[in-house]
Amino acid sequence: MSARDGDGWVQCECGNKHWGLHGAAGLLLYRGNSILLQHRAPWVHNGDTWGIPGGARDSHETITEGAIREAIEETGIDPQYLHVMEIFSDLHGSWSYETVIAQADPELIAHEVNDESLEVRWMEFDEVTRLPLHPSFARSWPLLRQRLNDLIAPQ
Repeated sequence: MSARDGDGWVQCECGNKHWGLHGAAGLLLYRGNSILLQHRAPWVHNGDTWGIPGGARDSHETITEGAIREAIEETGIDPQYLHVMEIFSDLHGSWSYETVIAQADPELIAHEVNDESLEVRWMEFDEVTRLPLHPSFARSWPLLRQRLNDLIAPQ
């Protein structure tokens, strides 16, 4: 396995500091009209908020590899039970957060694996904004919700 070289802060040209020397990626899993959310531990950056599993990408990882690795580390999912649909990019100039949108099979099980998560939970699309969301996820959620609506709409 290659070394983990993505952890670290980047001072972005947008004026903010971001976690991930090579950008970051997260996995937005959906099943029906629900998504899997992670309640972030209080000690992590933007802690005690809800978002999707994700984190810093390493230099040798594709966007999808980084997002799935982070989701496995944080929620214990088995990637054989997901189907990648598309990637949503949140570009910040010199840094980006990539959201891998994937459909979860009924067999996919998620649970808290390490101390970064207080809880993981499937939430209906309409209920997501009732939670205290991670600020970046909260900004992206309306666009992600539209992408999900388009993906699950009858063809």
